[in-house]
Amino acid sequence: MPPKQEGTINSIIGEGSVFQGKFYVNGSVQIDGKFEGEISTNEQIIIGETGKVKTDVLRAKSVTVSGVVIGGIEAQETIKLNETGRVLGNIITPQLEVKPGVILKGEVTITAGQKKDVDKIIEDSYNSGPSIPTSKEFLDKKFEI
Repeated sequence: MPPKQEGTINSIIGEGSVFQGKFYVNGSVQIDGKFEGEISTNEQIIIGETGKVKTDVLRAKSVTVSGVVIGGIEAQETIKLNETGRVLGNIITPQLEVKPGVILKGEVTITAGQKKDVDKIIEDSYNSGPSIPTSKEFLDKKFEI
């Protein structure tokens, strides 16, 4: 059994159990069995070491993965991938913690809590400040020695 997490877990899919379908949880959920379908919560999703999830996207305030997730993960606050975590899917979160031993394949977007388009924020940061002159501008410039 995985260590007790912070907060109250009010739904559990126990080890050896299988659940398929749509699961919308008001509170936190821990998955130690196998889940396939759509799942979201307004609190925390915890995938224990024996937990296996296959979904389009997991959505929660925070997500902790010690088991296997096939599908995307979106968190409003944080995603924590523990040593035994295995993820095949894209991740979007303001904060990501990855422990040594994790296996992850997918695209990762860390938003740092920004609500704006992340691509635009990065491009604007790059474009601010001095610009690189064209070859002609560089050659036409006179240097004083």
